[in-house]
Amino acid sequence: MLALSLGQSALYAVLSLVRALLRPEALSEQSAALNPSRAEEPVWDVVYRLLDIGFDLCLVALVVYLLWEPGRSALRRIGLDLRSLPRDLGRAAILLVVIGVPGIALYVGARLLGLNVDVQASSGIDAWLVPVLVLSALRAGLLEEVILGGYLFDRLGRIGWRPWTIILAVAGLRAAYHAYQGFGAIVGNFAMGVVFGWCYRRWGRVMPLVLAHALIDVFAFVGYPLVAPFLP
Repeated sequence: MLALSLGQSALYAVLSLVRALLRPEALSEQSAALNPSRAEEPVWDVVYRLLDIGFDLCLVALVVYLLWEPGRSALRRIGLDLRSLPRDLGRAAILLVVIGVPGIALYVGARLLGLNVDVQASSGIDAWLVPVLVLSALRAGLLEEVILGGYLFDRLGRIGWRPWTIILAVAGLRAAYHAYQGFGAIVGNFAMGVVFGWCYRRWGRVMPLVLAHALIDVFAFVGYPLVAPFLP
């Protein structure tokens, strides 16, 4: 499963960081695009982006299928449902503040120290692109949290891993597939992984993590291009 999804991304991200460090330019002088344009024509750009989202959601469906057991709904078991939506939204809002605000400060600090590349959250903020960016944020939340929380916690627990071993290992994987952004991203995403892992163990629900992750990415994908012209 990981070879088809986040494990593959982790390997490419680490290789990308190694290549960046071997270039003559300083790490801070390089950039990485999170949502690059897929085509010059807006219509085809949207088509390709929607296809990317759809294929990634197929991986989420595969994970849910693998977790399904006779007489036990995988969605209910990992907490990917709407039974506790108000509470999940409240928890997501708390995580947004706890993770999002320090994350911005860490990124700025890493950039000032030359430890991160210039992360370009999106290539523009045209009105037609906003819904697609929101879907991309939701895609990221579902793909990462369902695999990291719902799937890996279940599978690693079944083979006898201890809770904190799972939390730290999964946080390490989250840090690895963000390595292409630089060392600040590695530290920040590892910390995010520890917090999210602890919350999943405590709450037994992946939904608040999906919502929090999606909200963080919406602010990055849509909010960043709006404020970027006013930043130093």
